[in-house]
Amino acid sequence: MDYVTQLREKVGHDVLILNGSVAFVLNEENEVLLQQRPDETWGLPGGLMELGESFEETLIREVKEETNLIVKAYDFVDILSGKAFFVRLDNGDEYYSVTALYKITEFEGELNSHSDESLTLQYFPLNQVPEKMNVRWRQFLNIFIENSLKTN
Repeated sequence: MDYVTQLREKVGHDVLILNGSVAFVLNEENEVLLQQRPDETWGLPGGLMELGESFEETLIREVKEETNLIVKAYDFVDILSGKAFFVRLDNGDEYYSVTALYKITEFEGELNSHSDESLTLQYFPLNQVPEKMNVRWRQFLNIFIENSLKTN
């Protein structure tokens, strides 16, 4: 049982602060890797931190679990937190997320979406992502694109 599940058993739906990492995996054409999740919305590889993990360890673990890719190098993009990152889930759980964003251009392995978290994996041009994307993931993607424009 993971940390958040154990915590939820103790605190119910009370508001929490949850930490995690999100990956912008880019191929040679500068297309971003998205995963179609079980609810059929598209999102970015990433997830919540387990006890004792760093943001970077969370990043590497989540990318491997959700895509089968092995991260070889990454660049820190931003950390997002505050009122704009409050989440209320359909089941009543509430939390504020503290999310570290990372750009990954060096990785190895073959994409594999055979997991509980990914129906399919596909690269998309940054300006042509699917409409059916979770609001939170779209927010992260917009911030990534904004930051990329500033550094180019």
